[in-house]
This record gives sequence, structure tokens and C-alpha cells, in this order.
Amino acid sequence: MPTRRKFLETGAAIPAMASATSSLSAQGGGPDLINSENAKPGALDWQLTRVRLDARDGFRAPDVEGYCSKQSVAAGESLDIFISTKREAEVTLEIFRTGYYEGRGARLMQTIEGLPGKPQPVPELQRGDRHLVECQWEKATTITIPDDWISGVYLGRLTVPDETGHGYWQSYIVFIVKDDRPADICLQCSDNTWQAYNRWPTKYSVYTHPKGNQGPWADVSFDRPYAKYAQIYENPQSIGSGEWLCFEFPMGYWLEKEGYDVTYCSNSDMIDPEYARPDRFKAFLSNGHDEYWDIREYENVVKLRDTGTNLLFFSGNSVCWVTPMTPSTDGRENRIMFRGGPYGGDYKYATARERDEGPFPHRGPDEGYLMGSRNVDPVNGGGDWICQMPDHWIFEGTGMKKGDSIPGLIGWEYHGDPPKDIEGLEVVASGTAIQGGVNPQSWTATIYPGPKGNFVFNASTIFWCQGLASPPGHMLPWSHWSRPHGPDERVQKITANLLNRAIG
Repeated sequence: MPTRRKFLETGAAIPAMASATSSLSAQGGGPDLINSENAKPGALDWQLTRVRLDARDGFRAPDVEGYCSKQSVAAGESLDIFISTKREAEVTLEIFRTGYYEGRGARLMQTIEGLPGKPQPVPELQRGDRHLVECQWEKATTITIPDDWISGVYLGRLTVPDETGHGYWQSYIVFIVKDDRPADICLQCSDNTWQAYNRWPTKYSVYTHPKGNQGPWADVSFDRPYAKYAQIYENPQSIGSGEWLCFEFPMGYWLEKEGYDVTYCSNSDMIDPEYARPDRFKAFLSNGHDEYWDIREYENVVKLRDTGTNLLFFSGNSVCWVTPMTPSTDGRENRIMFRGGPYGGDYKYATARERDEGPFPHRGPDEGYLMGSRNVDPVNGGGDWICQMPDHWIFEGTGMKKGDSIPGLIGWEYHGDPPKDIEGLEVVASGTAIQGGVNPQSWTATIYPGPKGNFVFNASTIFWCQGLASPPGHMLPWSHWSRPHGPDERVQKITANLLNRAIG
């Protein structure tokens, strides 16, 4: 199928700091919204250059760090930004929208200089042995999202001068701009999982509780900075940006490069049935490491499937843990979460988690009947993505034959053991992943028909988008002695086949 990208003829360049509302407002629609945005000049300097942790093996960057009052925000709404610095200093905040922008990866949207920076406290542990770390910092500023800031993932780069006067230090904040328009594609960020693994300031994630790393004991709050990403590789760009640049940005970058009509949301947006309403999207995309889902999100996505939306799980370890989301201490919705219990119903993997790590207060349905494959044990490892059904339409134009493999694309977590009683389910790719270079486990990529002529696809790997693009600010991961190779024409073509069928 031909690419959906449309190249626009443009006149004079629109300044990066333009404040006038675009003729294509955030409530407009169609692929021209994305094409028009990406025709604007990208930024030459938007990445973090100088970052300093508090220790060689530390996680926080106390020279300057911050967080936002909401995971996502719509045009016209306000967003509070909280900043802490090691010493009193004026902070510069540059806000960028990430996208394609002719390969530059981001566009400068606004610069705010002279924000007050001062040391703000690391909070005492709250909620008894729940070990909640919830910052209640003084806000540095409030911004109102302009009407011409279209949906996307936005990074705020915080910069503070070094006390020596000879340098500067930086970190990110991250937030999502959402909208309410119909769109061909909804790309969900896996920010519940970002927060579950966030160790700020030192060891306070759902995985670091003294009782163990898999139980229901720890509460975690979105009211704190994102520390350096704590798993599988060292990426300084992760400081303040969650897992967006590590495991998800290649998907958004590629979608915008190809001109798809895409809107972005957080896990918490999908809790809202008005946001996740039937017939709004032609395709819903789970991307990257999408492990933690509130049960309300699960129910809304089931409803999307059952009313005709195509579901594409370009992700691994997805829909693994029931994740109740509750308000912050001051009442803002969906700002505190915990690991409530496994999805899986009465299937063996869920009962094993209950036996080994419980008791849990919640149990979710068998995720295999939504995704087409399940979370298995072991769920992590590395391997090649191997074609099993070369005549299937998803492989059209790839030239792949049965047994052909895409090196390193499986990892570092995946799905397997598909339900045998889903009518029409097909295993389009399968193989073996090796945990720790030793332990073999079977994985399966699947597709099955939905009830309204739609379909559900499961790529069965966190690393899928690594095969789409390698944008600025991103680096390839390495885990379990295995690694993906980066952009691959076959991954791009399979993805295009799936999306073009889903939205066509």
C-alpha cells in the first residue's frame, strides 16, 4: 500500500515561538493536522546535554528536577509545574513537542525564563508501611495550554546555571496534551508503567518495598520527578522523561513521519469512558512496556473492541497487573497507584502469582481474551521475531518466508500461550526467547477477528517500535544478552499493513 504521508507546500517558516492560534485547531482533525504540525521548523537543540546524578549509582538529579500536576492536559486547561534546585537559582523552562519535524524530533513551543528555583523537601514516607513518597512542593509556575498545541507528548527542559558559573545542569519534565476529536489512531503512552518503576528519590517504586518486589504493598505517586530509568540500560535522556524516549518515542516519531492521523493519551485517560468512547478511534495502540492497567481501562478497551475499534498491541508484558488509581492527598484524580493483583482470571499464571506473591485485593480477567496472547512465566528474555504465516496479509510486501527472522526484536518482555478457543485466532509469528541467556520460553504474536469486522493484533514484544525508527534522543536497548538492530523495512511494512487495514 502507498504511504499515507502527505508533503505540504509551505510558505514562510512559522516561528517556533509563534503564539497565534493555528487555522487547524487542536479540535480539528484528519491527517493534515499532523502534517501541518510537522511542516513547522524543528528544534536543533532540545535534548539534555549536561546531567548530574547525586551519586554514581544514583537515580535523581537534584541540581534541577521537577514534575507536573497532571499526566495529561487539554488545550485551554492549566498545568502546574513544580521545580526543585540544589541551590537558589533562576530556572529556564523550554517546552518542546516531540514528533518528526523533518527528522529533528521536537519543536520548541514556549520558553519561560527566570522561574524561581530553590531546594524543596524530599517528603517523609506516608501511609504507614505503604511507603508513599508524595511531593507537595511549592509550584514554580502555571501554564495554560494554547489552542494551537495539538495532541502529543511534550517535554519541558529545565536548565539551571552551575554554581561555578562555568556550566549548567538540566533535566526534563513530561506531560501529554490530549484532545477530544475523532482520530484514526489513538497512541496510548504507558505512563502507569513509567511510574511503577520510578525510583525517585532512591528506592521508592512498587518494586522496592522491604516485603518484596512483586506484592501489593507499595503506593506510588505521580507527584514526584521521574528519576533516571532504573532498568536494563543507562540513558541520561530518561531523567524526567519516564520511559517515553527509551521505549515509545520511535512509534510516535514514525507515525508522524508517515503522516498518520494520530492523537495521544495517558493510561489514566483511558479510564474515562467519555474519552475512550466507541467509534471515536479506528485503531487503539498499546506501545512499549504497558504493564499496569486500571480495571476501568481494561473494561473500556474491551468495549472499544466489541464496538468495532481495531486494537494493536505493539507492546510486551501488557495488561499484567490490575492497577487501582486513586486521588492525590489534595484530591486530584488518578495520581496514586499500586499493584492491586494480577490479570489472568483463574488461568495458571495468575493463580501462581497469587500463590507466590499474594494475597492480593484484586484479580483481573484473563488478558489473553483481550490481547490474543498472555503474560507468561518467565516473561522476560531476548530472541528473534520469526515469521510463521508468510501468506498472511500482514506480511504483504515484506518478502518474508516461513522461518525468516527479524534479529533481536523479541524482548525484553513478551507474550505467549494464546487461548485456544478464540475463534479465528492465528499465530502469525512465534519462537523462543532466552531468559538470562539460559532459560527458554515460547512467545507468540497473534491476530484474531473482532465482532464488527475489526481485528486485534499482538506483536508480543516491548521492542517492536525499535524496528520502526531511531529518532534523536533515543538509544537502542540491550537486555538478556540480546538486542534489536533498529529500523527494519519489514517491521515498518508490517506496521503499515496493519494500520492501513485498521484505518482504511
